[in-house]
This record gives sequence, C-alpha cells and structure tokens, in this order.
Amino acid sequence: MESTIRLRIGMEMAHYAGNLVDGAFMLKLFGDVATELLIRHDGDEGLFRAYDSVEFLAPVRAGDYIEARGKIESEGRTSRKMSFEAWKVIELIEGAEAPSQAHVLDPPVLVCRASGTCVVPIELQRKKS
Repeated sequence: MESTIRLRIGMEMAHYAGNLVDGAFMLKLFGDVATELLIRHDGDEGLFRAYDSVEFLAPVRAGDYIEARGKIESEGRTSRKMSFEAWKVIELIEGAEAPSQAHVLDPPVLVCRASGTCVVPIELQRKKS
C-alpha cells in the first residue's frame, strides 16, 4: 500500500537564509503520509512510534513543489513498518529575470528519505477485507 502527497512550499515555511526550509518539515509531511496509510489500511490514524533512519539529501526552499511518498513495508499485530521519500519536482529558477520563474525537474531530486514504525492498537483496527 502506498500514498503520495504533493504540495508547494510557501514563503511562510522558509526558516533559514536563502529561503531554506527546516528539515523537520519533511518529517511532518511523512507523518501526514503515514496517517493516510494507516487510515486506508486500518481505518484509524494510529500513532507514529519512531523513526529508524532519516537522511536529508538536498536543500528545500520556498517555492519548491515537494512530493512525499510512503508505503507500508511490513506489518505486525499492531505495528506498521514504513518507508518514505520526498522528491523535489518543481523549483524556482535562481537568478531568473522574474522571481516567479520556475521549472519542472526531470528527473525529480530526492531531498529526504526515512523509515519508521507506526502503531495502531488492536481495539482501533478496522481492517478492510
């Protein structure tokens, strides 16, 4: 089972010089992806237990479009092991004539990847058959 969220990074999300976005924002996106996966899989939002690994691989800036993807890799009785990737699919053109000029990245750039475990208590699971 997989889920994808795509959104534009607004200026209000810029946290550092050069309009850079805090890496923790990617983890927020992964949390949203995990929530959707758990709802689709178990009928409940569940809880994020822990990240096993997180890698920040490229900068994310205001104006970028990010596609966050996740999938359930394995499941236990209450646990769901998941993997996540965030891809930059559109970015503003630095030094362009107009600050609104952008281009589609082909191929997209992998900006973050992570893995983690979520939990859905047995009494809240409403699996779809």
